[in-house]
Parts: sequence; C-alpha cells; structure tokens
Amino acid sequence: MQIAIELLNDFMAMHTTREVKQEIQLSYALRLYKTEAVTLVKGAGLAGLDDYDFMHAVKKKKYPS
Repeated sequence: MQIAIELLNDFMAMHTTREVKQEIQLSYALRLYKTEAVTLVKGAGLAGLDDYDFMHAVKKKKYPS
C-alpha cells in the first residue's frame, strides 16, 4: 500500500526522499509497538529493520521492550 503526504519544500531540501520514508516507517512502527498493536518482530518488519536494530530504536525512544 502507498500513502501520499505533502511536506514543505524547505523540509524536503534538508532530507532525501529515502530518509523521509525511512523515518516515517520507523515512527509508525514504533507507535504501533508502543500501543501494543504489533510485536517487536512485526514492528521491525514494518520499519524495514532487523529485530536488533528495531530493539535499539525502541530503547532509544525509551519504550519498554
């Protein structure tokens, strides 16, 4: 599935499309994990990360793992 969003040109000038996509995917996966809608493994898959990198992101955001 694809979702289109509009971002300010100033913001996009500071980041590549790939960086923005990765950040959005990670943020969404972390939010779902925080609300216990997905497991750590599923969250990692949604974020496009392996389990260990996602676990690191979870700890960095100070969510319980």
